[in-house]
Amino acid sequence: MERFLIYKGLQQPLSYKGLKGKYIGWGIGSLASGIFTGGLLGAIFNMYLGIFLSLALGGGMFWYTLYRQKKGLHDKRRETGVFVHQNKIRL
Repeated sequence: MERFLIYKGLQQPLSYKGLKGKYIGWGIGSLASGIFTGGLLGAIFNMYLGIFLSLALGGGMFWYTLYRQKKGLHDKRRETGVFVHQNKIRL
């Protein structure tokens, strides 16, 4: 039986510029949607309003992404109380 060394870094989540795992996609999506929405509103209403809304919306969603990342990659709902599961098996 042969033994192989295991590279320990493979089990860590992907990270880029401080964002980890699924939040990389969230950050890219928030910035892209802010630019798209700002460009659309700038074309419809006013260029300056579009720039302002693009910065505000993209920055706000990116801040929310950073806020959610602080809770962890595997954020789970924690419900309190007593849960009773009915047994539906008839014998």
